[in-house]
Amino acid sequence: MAKFVLTSTSNGFRFNLVAGNGQVIATSQVYASVDTAKAGIASIVTNAPIANIENQTEKDFKEEVNPKFEVYEDKGGEFRFRLKAKNGQIIAASEGYTKIDSCLNGIESVKKNAPEATIEENL
Repeated sequence: MAKFVLTSTSNGFRFNLVAGNGQVIATSQVYASVDTAKAGIASIVTNAPIANIENQTEKDFKEEVNPKFEVYEDKGGEFRFRLKAKNGQIIAASEGYTKIDSCLNGIESVKKNAPEATIEENL
């Protein structure tokens, strides 16, 4: 079963969404408090299942409304996604993928796993 793993950093708190196989499928920004990090988790749970996919690697891609997953190619040539909430704020980001299909599979994993994921606190 998937879980959000909440950890402390030197300047706040962040979480990873970890799939049942132990792979990190999305990472948050750093939050000032545990409560705001948990609000970020709640936002992912709410927004991921209904988010559209905006594939910015396609020529003349269709701009989607928020919430959405933005798929893009980074400067190193890897494919990544970021999940934006209804207000346009980035609430999760992915690792880099060498293939676009792997990136799109990562999005599907977030959509599937986030709503049922538990929260594990490693503070």
